[in-house]
Amino acid sequence: MNYRKLTKEELIPLEKEFIEFLVVNGITAPDWEEFKNTNTEKAEQMIELFSEVIFEGIFRKAKFLMIKSSGFIYTYQCLVDKMIWVGIESQNPQWNFLENHPVEDHLKNDEGQFSIFMTEKPYQGKREHELFQMTEKGCEIADGEMFKKLSLAYIENKKND
Repeated sequence: MNYRKLTKEELIPLEKEFIEFLVVNGITAPDWEEFKNTNTEKAEQMIELFSEVIFEGIFRKAKFLMIKSSGFIYTYQCLVDKMIWVGIESQNPQWNFLENHPVEDHLKNDEGQFSIFMTEKPYQGKREHELFQMTEKGCEIADGEMFKKLSLAYIENKKND
């Protein structure tokens, strides 16, 4: 598998999509019941295949990722051939990015107590697989707002150097 099998909890809200997936693959409701009861290997294969389809679709659409801790925020713009990575790290132990204070407040009030950087890197393999691996390590799909804020802060910071 390129991804992982969806958990039971993840499958529940996707019930309608799973039924459509089975239909597209020529599996009727009675066939599915039979697989679940007498051919669990076939049922597991169908769930794995469905999981692949779902994750591939999710990561094909993903444009931004983000990971936060008390001392840093890393954001990624996921382009077709590379990622642009913008991050901020705090030298002030009192900063806590998990508390949802606007980053702008820290940037204005704590000059010199943070480092901000921007870099880019090509994907090492297939884009969607790399994004999946990043989410398995703690990144979340993001809307890009933090990426934009940190990019502007980086540009502003570079002007002041």
